[in-house]
Amino acid sequence: MTSYTVAVDGLATDVRLPAGDGPFPAVLLRTPYDRRRHRGEAHGWVRRGFAALVQDVRGRHASPGEWQPYTNETADGTASVRWLRQQPWSDGHLVATGASYAAHCALTLALDAPDDARPDAVIAAVPALGGADTAREPSGVERLLARAGWWAAHGDRPDSDEHALDVALAADPELLSRLPVSELPNRLGRPLPSWPRLWRHRARGRLVARAGQAAIPLLAVGGHHDHFTEDTVALWRRWGGPSARLLLGPWGHGLTAAPGPDARPAHRTNLGELYARWARTALAKDLADGPGGAIGLGGSPLWVPAGTTGEPYTPSLRLLHGARFTADPEHPLDSGTLTVPTSGTPDRCLLVTPPLPRPLDLIGPAEVRIRASADTPSADWAARLVALTPAGAAERLAVGIVRHAEPPDRAAELTVDLGLLARRLRAGTRLRLEIAGHHFPAHARNPHTGDDPVTATRLFASRREVFPAHVELRLPVLRSRPASLDPAQEILQ
Repeated sequence: MTSYTVAVDGLATDVRLPAGDGPFPAVLLRTPYDRRRHRGEAHGWVRRGFAALVQDVRGRHASPGEWQPYTNETADGTASVRWLRQQPWSDGHLVATGASYAAHCALTLALDAPDDARPDAVIAAVPALGGADTAREPSGVERLLARAGWWAAHGDRPDSDEHALDVALAADPELLSRLPVSELPNRLGRPLPSWPRLWRHRARGRLVARAGQAAIPLLAVGGHHDHFTEDTVALWRRWGGPSARLLLGPWGHGLTAAPGPDARPAHRTNLGELYARWARTALAKDLADGPGGAIGLGGSPLWVPAGTTGEPYTPSLRLLHGARFTADPEHPLDSGTLTVPTSGTPDRCLLVTPPLPRPLDLIGPAEVRIRASADTPSADWAARLVALTPAGAAERLAVGIVRHAEPPDRAAELTVDLGLLARRLRAGTRLRLEIAGHHFPAHARNPHTGDDPVTATRLFASRREVFPAHVELRLPVLRSRPASLDPAQEILQ
């Protein structure tokens, strides 16, 4: 193996080549997370016959310039691809790959670069599609904790401090509660000029909209417990290339390195080997046309074809308490705990199903439909679905949140999307549905005034009423249990 570091358009790039004369197909990974952390990954590609290039994006680590997230990646990636294809060891074929922000870099090459700089295939894992896509839910509600953590760790600095927010919260536990949200950098004690810019961009879905124009194969990989699951699925569904494959398992943002509590031994997929085999098949144009892939069912060894959706099932719900409750942003529902207060003024509407008489396999999008009112002109409605196991444990299944404007005290019909579920529930499990006005600190608090939650400086309590007879939980249930498939076979066919 030959290894060297070169400045490509000024950007620090590690190049690793297989033994032999070549030429070789290449893999390009552009990352803000320090190219040196990907040496093992690059070595894996080289062992499988690929040239591997790993590059620090502009303004990060060993690459000079100003770090402006989601700004320079198309131009810088274009220059890198053109340089790569001129090298004597390159056979001209290229796979762009990456996870999280690096997936954004790969996708901008596939969708925005000039034709001569586009890759021949793209692997996008847990893709952070853009600033607006990461900052807000599809409903428009602001994601606070995850964005504060990322910006504290990586924003407006050449290096990273993964624990910056944890350290700041240890020193000031009320850090994220202090207003306005836009002034968080001052409370962190360092400038973050890109933080307020992040919130000015509201238009989500640009890359997903562009995906319909794609002309190359895609492998999209995600986890059921990842922030960006819905974006991963939307990208796969919209992809216009000759082949699109989706792999979803019961994993978090770190994929197989971060299995969820419902992961099973059958979900221990060797992603490195699968990526390389898929890349070879894609470059050889041996992938079948159209969409395909596999979804792992949490709590079960079952893998089902991507796109599988159960039939609608509406379990009966019994009100425990809180048909009338107060959504007080000074005392919001805590997104980090599943504990439910048993005394005091209700802070949520709480409903529960009877124990399930048989196991249920849930696969597909879920939603909650409610009829409710608020005494404030703006209100967020958060729905959290929790499984109460026969052993007494509480396990989070899904969360959805929407923002609604309505004249005070006027009842309205609302639908809260809970996202994609892929989970087996054991017989005897009960489902708990919580309907609240906040989900903090995962999401910024609605001040209930109609003001922007990012710049608001005043918070007011909101009295809510939910009409239990008009609350409907819609779940996608498989009526029969299919045989489990081999996820690698589905990805590679």
